[in-house]
Amino acid sequence: MDYLARPIACFLAILCFYCAPGLAVAGSYEAPLPVQLSTDPDLCAYVPCKDVMPGADSFSKRMGKPAYVEAYQSRKDKHDGKDDHGDEKDKHDGKDDRKLIGYVFLSTDVVDIPAYSGKPVVTLIGMDTKGIITGVRVLKHSEPILLVGIPESQLTKFVKQYLGKFVGDKIEVGTSRPGEGMIGVDAISGATVTVIAENQVILRSGLEVARQVGIVKPTIRPQAKFKDIPGTLDWQALLDEGSVQELKVKADEIGQGPAGQPYIDIYFGYLNEPTIGRSVLGEHGYASLMSKLKPGEHAIFLIANGTGSFKGSGFVRGGIYDRVLVSQDIDSFTFRDLDYLNLYGIEAAGAPPYRESAIFIIRSPSFSAAYPWSLVYLANKMDRQTGAKTFANFDKEYWLPARYLEGGRPEVVKPEATWVKVWKSRKVEVVLFLLWLIAAGTVYALRDKLVRRSTMKDTRWKEIPRYLLWVSSIGFVGFYLLAVPSITQVLTWFHAILFEWRWELFLSDPFVFLFWIFIIVTTFFWGRGMFCGWMCPYGSLAELVYHVAGKLGLKRYQRHLLPQNWHDRLKWIKYGIFTILLAVSFYSMGWAEKLAEVEPFKTTFLVGVWNRSWPFVTFWTVLIVASAFFERPFCKYLCPLGAALAVPSTFRWWGLKRKAECGPCAACQVGCGSQAIDDAGRIDQRECLLCLDCQVLYYDTHACPPLAKERKRRTKAGEPLTAIGADGYYIPIVPVSARPTPAAAERPSLPAFIGQEFFDHLFPWSRKVFQQPVLLQATTFALTVLVTWVWVLGAAGQIGPGIVLGWWLGWSAYELVVRMRCKPYVKDGPWWGRNLRPASWADMAAYVAFKNLLIAATLFLIMKGAGILDVLQGLPALQPDRSYGPFWRACWHAWRAWCAPTS
Repeated sequence: MDYLARPIACFLAILCFYCAPGLAVAGSYEAPLPVQLSTDPDLCAYVPCKDVMPGADSFSKRMGKPAYVEAYQSRKDKHDGKDDHGDEKDKHDGKDDRKLIGYVFLSTDVVDIPAYSGKPVVTLIGMDTKGIITGVRVLKHSEPILLVGIPESQLTKFVKQYLGKFVGDKIEVGTSRPGEGMIGVDAISGATVTVIAENQVILRSGLEVARQVGIVKPTIRPQAKFKDIPGTLDWQALLDEGSVQELKVKADEIGQGPAGQPYIDIYFGYLNEPTIGRSVLGEHGYASLMSKLKPGEHAIFLIANGTGSFKGSGFVRGGIYDRVLVSQDIDSFTFRDLDYLNLYGIEAAGAPPYRESAIFIIRSPSFSAAYPWSLVYLANKMDRQTGAKTFANFDKEYWLPARYLEGGRPEVVKPEATWVKVWKSRKVEVVLFLLWLIAAGTVYALRDKLVRRSTMKDTRWKEIPRYLLWVSSIGFVGFYLLAVPSITQVLTWFHAILFEWRWELFLSDPFVFLFWIFIIVTTFFWGRGMFCGWMCPYGSLAELVYHVAGKLGLKRYQRHLLPQNWHDRLKWIKYGIFTILLAVSFYSMGWAEKLAEVEPFKTTFLVGVWNRSWPFVTFWTVLIVASAFFERPFCKYLCPLGAALAVPSTFRWWGLKRKAECGPCAACQVGCGSQAIDDAGRIDQRECLLCLDCQVLYYDTHACPPLAKERKRRTKAGEPLTAIGADGYYIPIVPVSARPTPAAAERPSLPAFIGQEFFDHLFPWSRKVFQQPVLLQATTFALTVLVTWVWVLGAAGQIGPGIVLGWWLGWSAYELVVRMRCKPYVKDGPWWGRNLRPASWADMAAYVAFKNLLIAATLFLIMKGAGILDVLQGLPALQPDRSYGPFWRACWHAWRAWCAPTS
């Protein structure tokens, strides 16, 4: 393997040098913030408050809920006659010697809006006493596009647009619409989702604080009028109609690892409505509660179980319930000890037992029970990958059933999700992009007609559609839509499946989302070549550079193919890069995103070559110059995305056509630009870019040796030249029906087919394994059970993903060796067929890796959706704190310590 080690080592050295600037200057990307930032009352001891509030010389401690600090300016420094009157005051008069000039607040103290990375952009915001934004500073973000793609100066430029704007204005990313009262701010090209999220962060944070300090008056909603419905309901009936809602937070949702019970499980409801109030509290309890409430006050109840508490530590310190609040639209309502009443019991039949309970009073004229509201539980969430703690909230909406309200529920227009706004704002481009995808798929689906019309001397029918797709991919898809698939998205899928799947994260870029659906489908249909060879923006650019360079006089210097022995070695580099990126991502996603800059996609399309530092420009230039002399060097040897798509290409349904003579004949092999045809005439679908030259040759009666031979024979014998059939030969002069045909192979029954498939895919051993010595059989099956048990522990969250990945790789390597000994074959063609062929080591490695990944992911999703994982997490055998004896308990804790993700 020395021939692989040397090029990989050289590549890694170059890559480290290439990425060095990006690693050295990280800016606010994943910037370490003090752990006290979210808890210490002195906010400005940890963040530069003066940067966002010019003129302030002192700041208060945190106050309010959500938290903010007041910014002051000494009167003696201001020299404002209106406020000072020239009076000399004692320097120690405290607040009387200062003038309140504004407020400073941390976005994560107010809202929890994720950006494209799935994590919030931590932003410090300043606002004066009139609600005008005085400063915005991004302290930390996790956006990969702003890591080494788009410079962070663009984000700084974007947030500066908010200076001088009122927090209550309608501000959206895009063009201004004065007729609708809409103020537009310029977006960052290539980071649309990020700036839309940051726009919401700034405005919603500012509006929340402005409402709290009285700059913006609270919304007054019409109060609910209840119908008089006699009777009471049991607990299940209350749940069924939505009068009681459940808010459940699992331990793994806040990064504590799975447990047998949820972190907190809260049932809550609205008590002012007579039927609900009587059902929950009983007649006497309801009457007593109503007698204590003043007009305009509202009561809700909470009961909870779990290891967490909704009362929190703030209640002990200062009578503040800092774990729960009620939100209605953009208004928030918090609770103190004066807002708390004891809940002595639940009268509804069938109510569950509970560990803590409360009745909270909402004392605000802006709250109305006729409109939907949400109970919000606030918690510190630990990132399971990095160990960092961030602010997070979990909410559940509550809306009184329509039957309790006179006139039913009022009409409510809810704000659209960020991804919905993105899709609607670009609906024309989405439609055009869909038409482009459909056109590309249709053209390739009709490839047989195109190659039949072409010859090796005239390939216009095949080449013109390819050139049109290349040009439109570069201009429309790459530079205009910025829809460039990347290996970072593949890594994101892996982590989303293991940690937290969020559709919003993938829907936030409509073009990349649609492109990936198309790529996945076409990869299973035809292999990676449909995307890599016809539609990839960068691949299209490299291909056009090669052809244009040839037309400009460089053709005599161009080397169409590398020596086959060199190609067979270099092609494995991209698989090594993909493996390294995947492995590094489980240690640090940030490092993996930096190393993924081996892809020149961002430099080419998202950022622009001349907007990058010199190492990026140098690397990009080397690749483009190489593309002028060699056909697609990056795609063949370096592209990790191509490697990721090559693995499932083993499962493609429809391959390219071949003839029996394709082994001895080397005509196609000599002209294959991808060098994907071996000496036996077999096409390696993992390397094939579907240029279709071999398919043109397949039907060309002058270029294909067996066809040319038959054409000459018939011409010499005076026999007619019939059409070329689907099998690539002249249709016989004697009708096929006149010849005896062999009996068709009997198709197995459906149960037999399923049984054969089950045995082939799940068991790498053949039936000969039962003829092995008993000790070897026992060892084999013990290993199978151990691997399965490790996977179950990983799925249940009892061990870290790194060790699960290690076991998965180890088992796959073991299965690869066993299959090459016991079942050295793979399918050729559709998965529903039984057309088998001998497998090379590369064939078997791709088959085993992707099959095991599919099986593991499918089982994980099925178990998660069916609730089996919750059951597993509650089993005593999977609980680390149960008593198994000192030795086994020590072994368990040692195992957990070794398997836990690195903080």
